[in-house]
Amino acid sequence: MILSIASGKGGTGKTTVATNIALSLSQAQLIDCDVEEPNAHVFLPVTTNRSENVTISIPAIDETRCTHCGACSKFCAYNALAILPNKVLIFPELCHSCTGCALVCPVKAVQWKEKTIGTLEHGHTDNIDFYKGLLLVGEIQAIPVLKTLKTKIDPSKNVILDAPPGTACPMIETISASDYCILVAEPTPFGLHDLKLAVEVVHFLHIPFGVIINRDGMGDDAVETYCKKQNIPILLKIPHDEQIAKLYSKGVAFVQEMPEWKEQFTQLFTKIKQEVSS
Repeated sequence: MILSIASGKGGTGKTTVATNIALSLSQAQLIDCDVEEPNAHVFLPVTTNRSENVTISIPAIDETRCTHCGACSKFCAYNALAILPNKVLIFPELCHSCTGCALVCPVKAVQWKEKTIGTLEHGHTDNIDFYKGLLLVGEIQAIPVLKTLKTKIDPSKNVILDAPPGTACPMIETISASDYCILVAEPTPFGLHDLKLAVEVVHFLHIPFGVIINRDGMGDDAVETYCKKQNIPILLKIPHDEQIAKLYSKGVAFVQEMPEWKEQFTQLFTKIKQEVSS
């Protein structure tokens, strides 16, 4: 089963839930898809031991052939090319590697070169096969890194995808591979607002989902009321607890110190897997 952990905003506890579930299972694959700021490794006893670059193809113009007709620039929806009287300017950070410029070039002057935009790192714990992606500073395209990360999904394992925050393209790209999605929400007005956005996304993608309320007791009951009205299952409530907060501040997943929670996460995962299988 592929289980994604997402939310409508940052700071709700996605990584807390993802790492605690992974550590509660006998064998799992955990993939940190928050490639702009991965932090799942902070809560895992893991050392990454392998790294690989993620590259995209960007155009390189053969000026000996180019007639500066402007066909490539007119075609590019992302304004990644600009035509000067005797030169083509390329803006690599805007290029989406669609190859359209090469298709429309009448003299076949568009060639290609590889540009590194991020890295993948891999490591192991006793029971977790762990991957994370990292977008390089200054790069803006997370999707190619996410697509490369998703090629590492092992269909023979239970896979947990720790999604990026928000409801933009990186979150959608991550959860689209899921059999089930857990939306993590905090019981605050902001938490409710952004949970509603996330619910719209998973409904649109037709992915089964449920909600975990994190830091339960710190705010109000509006999130719980909303879920009940919308018939959204509340899978679990994690209390606003001082011991959990202290462990988090030390980079310790709380199931490692509070075994009663390990049993709860194991039961939750088993319940979700049974629902997906039925």
